[in-house]
Amino acid sequence: MLRTTRNQAIALAGLAQAVHLVQQIAKRGQTDREAMEISIASTLKIDADTVEDVYGGITGLRDGLLKLKQQMGGREHIDPEHARYSALLVFLENKLEKRPDVQKQLRAGLEKAAVQAETAPSITDESVLEILADTYHQNISPLGPRIIISGERMFLTDPDNAHKIRALLLAGIRSAVLWRQCGGARWKFLLNRRRLQQETQALIDQID
Repeated sequence: MLRTTRNQAIALAGLAQAVHLVQQIAKRGQTDREAMEISIASTLKIDADTVEDVYGGITGLRDGLLKLKQQMGGREHIDPEHARYSALLVFLENKLEKRPDVQKQLRAGLEKAAVQAETAPSITDESVLEILADTYHQNISPLGPRIIISGERMFLTDPDNAHKIRALLLAGIRSAVLWRQCGGARWKFLLNRRRLQQETQALIDQID
């Protein structure tokens, strides 16, 4: 992947979108179906040629780009919960990057989900989400620390929602992988914040 600020912004938007969808499911029990399909599909595009290919273009990342813009807009605009989930996913991806054994198991789970998706009615079919959720639970959760999701109990205890949340957290991990592959790092985020803001706005303008 090319190490450009544009690609880093796209990857961060993918992460922001996955986390935002998790929050919506946890608190409202539902979320935007199209945005969720884009995020879930990204987990199955393991060997994409470009960052945009992972998300099928940038149009489907509009929600993520807007959320990313908000998160970089100053302290008064930041959603602390969203920032915490995102930081934890980046931290978990850093641990994953040092564990080739877990990466191998993770890839096997993703390939299994991809096979299931070929015959399922949609990429967000329960059969696909269950495999992705189990892949996250078996491979990412043990790396620690576990991400404790806040929300309404009636939504969090619903098995279908639990599968969606874990599958979306896995999508967040996928975006964190892209962020690193494109040259992203915490210190670069801090130093290049202005450039990332400009690229994010340019991407939003391109969609609108």
